[in-house]
Amino acid sequence: MSKFENKIVVITGSTRGIGLGIAHSFAAEKATVVVCGTKQDACDAVAETLRTTYGIASSGQAVNVSSADAVNDAFKAVLAKYGRVDVLVNNAGITRDNLLIRMSDDEWTDVLRTNLDSVFYTTRAVIRSMMKQRSGRIINISSVSGLMGNQGQANYAASKAGLVGFSKTIAKEYGSKGVTCNVVAPGFIQTEMIDALPKDYLDNIMSQTPLKRLGDVADIAGAVLFLSSESAAYVTGQVLAVDGGMSM
Repeated sequence: MSKFENKIVVITGSTRGIGLGIAHSFAAEKATVVVCGTKQDACDAVAETLRTTYGIASSGQAVNVSSADAVNDAFKAVLAKYGRVDVLVNNAGITRDNLLIRMSDDEWTDVLRTNLDSVFYTTRAVIRSMMKQRSGRIINISSVSGLMGNQGQANYAASKAGLVGFSKTIAKEYGSKGVTCNVVAPGFIQTEMIDALPKDYLDNIMSQTPLKRLGDVADIAGAVLFLSSESAAYVTGQVLAVDGGMSM
Protein backbone atom coordinates (compact mmCIF):
# COMPACT_ATOMS: atom_id res chain seq x y z
CA MET A 1 0.00 0.00 0.00
CA SER A 2 1.34 3.44 -0.96
CA LYS A 3 2.02 5.89 1.86
CA PHE A 4 -0.57 8.26 0.38
CA GLU A 5 -3.28 5.77 -0.54
CA ASN A 6 -6.65 6.85 0.91
CA LYS A 7 -5.25 10.33 1.61
CA ILE A 8 -7.19 13.33 0.32
CA VAL A 9 -4.83 15.93 -1.15
CA VAL A 10 -5.97 19.39 -2.27
CA ILE A 11 -3.56 21.41 -4.42
CA THR A 12 -4.28 24.98 -5.47
CA GLY A 13 -2.93 26.21 -8.77
CA SER A 14 -2.49 22.66 -10.01
CA THR A 15 -3.55 22.87 -13.66
CA ARG A 16 -0.05 23.78 -14.86
CA GLY A 17 3.56 24.33 -13.86
CA ILE A 18 4.79 23.33 -10.42
CA GLY A 19 1.29 22.61 -9.13
CA LEU A 20 0.61 20.19 -11.98
CA GLY A 21 3.85 18.38 -11.26
CA ILE A 22 2.90 18.07 -7.59
CA ALA A 23 -0.51 16.69 -8.58
CA HIS A 24 1.10 14.00 -10.76
CA SER A 25 3.53 13.05 -7.99
CA PHE A 26 0.76 12.56 -5.44
CA ALA A 27 -1.32 10.64 -7.98
CA ALA A 28 1.63 8.33 -8.66
CA GLU A 29 1.61 7.58 -4.92
CA LYS A 30 -2.11 6.68 -5.12
CA ALA A 31 -3.46 9.71 -3.29
CA THR A 32 -6.92 11.07 -4.07
CA VAL A 33 -6.12 14.40 -5.70
CA VAL A 34 -8.38 17.45 -5.83
CA VAL A 35 -7.17 19.69 -8.65
CA CYS A 36 -7.84 23.39 -8.06
CA GLY A 37 -7.55 26.21 -10.56
CA THR A 38 -9.42 29.20 -11.90
CA LYS A 39 -11.27 27.35 -14.70
CA GLN A 40 -13.45 24.28 -14.15
CA ASP A 41 -12.75 22.75 -17.55
CA ALA A 42 -8.99 22.90 -16.99
CA CYS A 43 -9.37 21.34 -13.52
CA ASP A 44 -11.58 18.58 -14.91
CA ALA A 45 -9.12 17.85 -17.73
CA VAL A 46 -6.21 17.39 -15.31
CA ALA A 47 -8.33 15.26 -12.97
CA GLU A 48 -9.32 13.03 -15.88
CA THR A 49 -5.68 12.60 -16.87
CA LEU A 50 -4.76 11.64 -13.31
CA ARG A 51 -7.60 9.12 -13.11
CA THR A 52 -6.74 7.41 -16.37
CA THR A 53 -2.95 7.53 -15.94
CA TYR A 54 -2.70 6.38 -12.33
CA GLY A 55 -6.01 4.64 -11.64
CA ILE A 56 -6.86 6.91 -8.74
CA ALA A 57 -9.83 8.99 -7.64
CA SER A 58 -9.49 12.62 -8.64
CA SER A 59 -11.79 15.58 -9.17
CA GLY A 60 -11.54 19.20 -10.28
CA GLN A 61 -12.64 22.16 -8.20
CA ALA A 62 -12.61 25.63 -9.71
CA VAL A 63 -11.96 28.37 -7.18
CA ASN A 64 -10.96 32.02 -7.11
CA VAL A 65 -8.47 31.78 -4.26
CA SER A 66 -8.37 35.54 -3.79
CA SER A 67 -12.02 35.52 -2.67
CA ALA A 68 -12.87 34.38 0.86
CA ASP A 69 -16.43 33.45 -0.13
CA ALA A 70 -15.28 31.46 -3.17
CA VAL A 71 -12.73 29.54 -1.09
CA ASN A 72 -15.28 28.78 1.62
CA ASP A 73 -17.75 27.47 -0.95
CA ALA A 74 -15.14 25.38 -2.74
CA PHE A 75 -13.80 23.75 0.41
CA LYS A 76 -17.29 23.07 1.72
CA ALA A 77 -17.87 21.16 -1.52
CA VAL A 78 -14.61 19.23 -1.13
CA LEU A 79 -15.34 18.31 2.49
CA ALA A 80 -18.89 17.28 1.59
CA LYS A 81 -17.56 15.03 -1.18
CA TYR A 82 -14.61 13.43 0.61
CA GLY A 83 -15.26 14.02 4.31
CA ARG A 84 -11.73 15.19 5.07
CA VAL A 85 -8.60 16.88 3.77
CA ASP A 86 -5.33 15.22 4.76
CA VAL A 87 -2.92 17.40 2.81
CA LEU A 88 -3.34 20.99 1.65
CA VAL A 89 -0.76 22.35 -0.77
CA ASN A 90 -1.05 26.10 -1.32
CA ASN A 91 0.65 26.62 -4.65
CA ALA A 92 -1.53 29.20 -6.45
CA GLY A 93 0.33 32.38 -7.22
CA ILE A 94 0.78 35.20 -9.72
CA THR A 95 3.39 37.81 -10.57
CA ARG A 96 2.87 41.45 -11.55
CA ASP A 97 6.49 42.56 -11.74
CA ASN A 98 7.44 46.22 -11.73
CA LEU A 99 9.88 48.55 -10.03
CA LEU A 100 8.42 50.02 -6.84
CA ILE A 101 8.33 53.56 -8.22
CA ARG A 102 6.16 52.34 -11.11
CA MET A 103 4.08 49.75 -9.25
CA SER A 104 0.36 50.45 -9.23
CA ASP A 105 -1.99 49.81 -6.33
CA ASP A 106 -3.64 47.03 -8.34
CA GLU A 107 -0.30 45.34 -9.08
CA TRP A 108 0.42 45.31 -5.35
CA THR A 109 -3.00 44.20 -4.11
CA ASP A 110 -3.63 41.59 -6.83
CA VAL A 111 -0.42 39.76 -5.93
CA LEU A 112 -0.97 39.96 -2.17
CA ARG A 113 -4.56 38.75 -2.49
CA THR A 114 -3.70 35.80 -4.71
CA ASN A 115 -0.42 34.75 -3.11
CA LEU A 116 -0.95 35.52 0.58
CA ASP A 117 -4.60 36.23 1.41
CA SER A 118 -5.55 33.01 -0.37
CA VAL A 119 -3.44 30.91 2.01
CA PHE A 120 -5.21 32.47 4.97
CA TYR A 121 -8.57 31.61 3.38
CA THR A 122 -7.72 28.01 2.45
CA THR A 123 -6.01 27.22 5.74
CA ARG A 124 -8.92 28.61 7.70
CA ALA A 125 -11.27 26.51 5.58
CA VAL A 126 -9.57 23.19 6.45
CA ILE A 127 -8.14 23.71 9.91
CA ARG A 128 -11.25 22.69 11.89
CA SER A 129 -11.49 19.46 9.94
CA MET A 130 -7.80 18.72 10.49
CA MET A 131 -8.11 19.49 14.21
CA LYS A 132 -11.08 17.16 14.47
CA GLN A 133 -9.21 14.28 12.84
CA ARG A 134 -6.06 15.28 14.80
CA SER A 135 -3.89 15.08 11.71
CA GLY A 136 -3.06 17.20 8.72
CA ARG A 137 -0.26 18.49 6.55
CA ILE A 138 -0.18 22.03 5.17
CA ILE A 139 2.55 22.86 2.67
CA ASN A 140 2.87 26.45 1.46
CA ILE A 141 4.85 27.19 -1.68
CA SER A 142 6.94 30.32 -1.18
CA SER A 143 9.91 31.37 -3.32
CA VAL A 144 13.57 32.21 -3.15
CA SER A 145 12.37 35.77 -3.80
CA GLY A 146 10.64 35.70 -0.43
CA LEU A 147 13.91 34.77 1.26
CA MET A 148 16.26 37.09 -0.62
CA GLY A 149 14.13 39.77 -2.24
CA ASN A 150 14.32 40.46 -5.96
CA GLN A 151 14.41 43.64 -8.01
CA GLY A 152 11.07 44.42 -9.60
CA GLN A 153 9.22 42.06 -7.26
CA ALA A 154 8.40 44.05 -4.13
CA ASN A 155 4.84 42.71 -4.25
CA TYR A 156 5.78 39.10 -5.01
CA ALA A 157 8.65 38.98 -2.51
CA ALA A 158 6.46 40.48 0.22
CA SER A 159 3.71 37.94 -0.43
CA LYS A 160 6.12 35.01 -0.41
CA ALA A 161 7.96 36.24 2.69
CA GLY A 162 4.59 36.63 4.39
CA LEU A 163 3.95 32.93 3.87
CA VAL A 164 6.93 32.11 6.07
CA GLY A 165 5.63 34.03 9.07
CA PHE A 166 2.12 32.74 8.53
CA SER A 167 3.29 29.12 8.30
CA LYS A 168 5.39 29.32 11.45
CA THR A 169 2.39 30.74 13.31
CA ILE A 170 0.09 27.95 12.10
CA ALA A 171 2.74 25.40 13.11
CA LYS A 172 2.78 26.83 16.63
CA GLU A 173 -0.99 27.17 16.96
CA TYR A 174 -1.95 23.69 15.72
CA GLY A 175 1.01 21.40 16.32
CA SER A 176 -0.60 20.05 19.48
CA LYS A 177 -3.59 19.00 17.34
CA GLY A 178 -1.47 16.86 15.03
CA VAL A 179 -1.26 19.42 12.23
CA THR A 180 2.08 20.38 10.69
CA CYS A 181 2.71 23.39 8.50
CA ASN A 182 5.86 23.86 6.43
CA VAL A 183 7.15 25.93 3.53
CA VAL A 184 8.88 24.95 0.31
CA ALA A 185 10.77 27.83 -1.30
CA PRO A 186 11.62 27.05 -4.94
CA GLY A 187 14.39 28.74 -6.82
CA PHE A 188 14.26 29.08 -10.59
CA ILE A 189 12.38 26.02 -11.82
CA GLN A 190 12.03 24.98 -15.46
CA THR A 191 8.41 25.86 -16.32
CA GLU A 192 6.61 27.72 -19.09
CA MET A 193 6.95 30.92 -17.06
CA ILE A 194 10.73 30.53 -16.86
CA ASP A 195 10.95 29.59 -20.54
CA ALA A 196 9.61 33.04 -21.40
CA LEU A 197 12.57 34.81 -19.73
CA PRO A 198 15.54 36.02 -21.82
CA LYS A 199 18.40 33.55 -22.20
CA ASP A 200 21.04 35.98 -20.92
CA TYR A 201 18.97 36.55 -17.76
CA LEU A 202 18.70 32.81 -17.13
CA ASP A 203 22.41 32.34 -17.84
CA ASN A 204 23.13 34.94 -15.17
CA ILE A 205 20.82 33.20 -12.70
CA MET A 206 22.53 29.86 -13.28
CA SER A 207 25.96 31.45 -12.83
CA GLN A 208 24.86 32.59 -9.34
CA THR A 209 23.51 29.15 -8.41
CA PRO A 210 26.02 26.69 -6.91
CA LEU A 211 24.50 23.76 -8.84
CA LYS A 212 24.77 25.80 -12.09
CA ARG A 213 21.38 24.77 -13.47
CA LEU A 214 17.68 25.42 -13.24
CA GLY A 215 15.60 23.18 -11.06
CA ASP A 216 13.01 20.68 -12.23
CA VAL A 217 9.37 20.52 -11.20
CA ALA A 218 10.10 17.06 -9.79
CA ASP A 219 12.56 18.64 -7.34
CA ILE A 220 9.74 20.67 -5.79
CA ALA A 221 7.25 17.81 -5.89
CA GLY A 222 9.71 15.56 -4.06
CA ALA A 223 10.09 18.10 -1.26
CA VAL A 224 6.33 18.48 -0.95
CA LEU A 225 5.80 14.71 -0.80
CA PHE A 226 8.42 14.39 1.92
CA LEU A 227 6.87 17.11 4.08
CA SER A 228 3.43 15.55 3.56
CA SER A 229 4.56 12.07 4.60
CA GLU A 230 4.95 10.30 7.92
CA SER A 231 8.71 10.60 7.43
CA ALA A 232 8.28 14.30 8.25
CA ALA A 233 5.96 13.78 11.21
CA TYR A 234 8.37 15.67 13.50
CA VAL A 235 9.01 18.51 11.05
CA THR A 236 6.94 21.67 11.36
CA GLY A 237 7.40 25.41 10.96
CA GLN A 238 10.35 24.88 8.62
CA VAL A 239 11.38 26.46 5.33
CA LEU A 240 12.92 24.07 2.82
CA ALA A 241 14.67 26.01 0.06
CA VAL A 242 14.86 23.95 -3.12
CA ASP A 243 16.95 26.38 -5.11
CA GLY A 244 20.25 24.76 -6.03
CA GLY A 245 21.92 26.64 -3.17
CA MET A 246 21.04 30.07 -4.52
CA SER A 247 19.76 31.53 -1.24
CA MET A 248 22.46 30.29 1.11
